Amino acid sequence: MAQDAPETKIVDTYRVACDGGEGALGHPRVWLQIAEDVGWVECGYCDAKFIHRDFEGKV
Repeated sequence: MAQDAPETKIVDTYRVACDGGEGALGHPRVWLQIAEDVGWVECGYCDAKFIHRDFEGKV
């Protein structure tokens, strides 16, 4: 069975929160810090990828 690709979100801040986005089926809210020299970070729970708008199309 194939798995869906993790979600990718374009954000405007370097600090983001992730809770899995599925209400009771999500995960505990975690705060993630995007390194300003890298431009993206992945959630350790759900593998969602957050890309800062300044790095869109570069990662």
